[in-house]
Amino acid sequence: MRGIIDMHCDTISALYDKEKAGELVSLRENTGHVDLCRMKSSGYLLQNFALFVEKEKNRNPWERVLELAEFYREQLKQNQDMIAPVFCYGDIAANEAAGKLSALLTVEEGGVCGGEMEKLHTLYALGVRMLTLTWNYPNELGFPHHYRAEESFKGTGNFREIKKETENAGSGLTKKGREFVVEMERMGMIPDVSHLSDAGFYDVLALTRKPFVASHSNARSVCAHSRNLTDDMIRRLAERGGCMGLNFYTRFLADSAGKEKPDYLAAALEHAKHIVKVGGIEVLGLGSDFDGIDTNEALPGAQSMGILWDTLKSASFTESQLDKIFCGNVLRVYRECL
Repeated sequence: MRGIIDMHCDTISALYDKEKAGELVSLRENTGHVDLCRMKSSGYLLQNFALFVEKEKNRNPWERVLELAEFYREQLKQNQDMIAPVFCYGDIAANEAAGKLSALLTVEEGGVCGGEMEKLHTLYALGVRMLTLTWNYPNELGFPHHYRAEESFKGTGNFREIKKETENAGSGLTKKGREFVVEMERMGMIPDVSHLSDAGFYDVLALTRKPFVASHSNARSVCAHSRNLTDDMIRRLAERGGCMGLNFYTRFLADSAGKEKPDYLAAALEHAKHIVKVGGIEVLGLGSDFDGIDTNEALPGAQSMGILWDTLKSASFTESQLDKIFCGNVLRVYRECL
């Protein structure tokens, strides 16, 4: 195994929130899904660290993302003997040669920019090399796979919250969103279409020439959730040379509505087999969503990547194919885009 690359985790945001609540936290070793010690012992090469901002719960999403970026910088500085940032493709090999893990900074929620191009450039200057265009709410850039419209009001002294989820497959990128995607490709920031609406996926496809990613999305034909990609999307992403990251969230792996609890490891295998059948071996990577999801007992953290490797290998995936899934395919995208 060359190494492991995981295109998405929410570890930085999770640790930051714990620190704000008064806990002592460290990226080096913690009780969450991902830490440096487990990454090192499991054979990681690179981890994408997302700065996740739920904009509807933050009055100032821009301030929140800057705070997260500073926390990320501090954690890397405190652990510089183990990990170093990636700003360009060559940094990955340089870090590996120095015996260090690599960290690639991403932002999950394009709405933090408020549609301001200057803020996109600021994110790039801070080291952000991938941007998830939307999370689960509409923003200035476009519409998600579904959205949560929250309306709050006070009646006779009681606080009432109404939440409504609406399928939103037909609404794609806004004019500003199209401008952002073009500028991102120009400067070397990879568009991430996970969470984006179906129409938004095709907008990104039409606007770009280089590969893009769905950093943490599975196959909709295997698990019928709107967060997963259709077979046509998988084919189009593969044709573009892009990559999608196998997501470990149980709701995106299997329908749990039945009486029996699904075998989530078997479900991950079914997604992998289907994605490769539809799009070829070059399109599949990893995007665990660790520290942003409830613990998947079958794949509970960074220490469990070997379990997934063994499961795929037992299902006749070759060593060469596994190297591509666990590392090579994402490396190829980064070589072309960063």
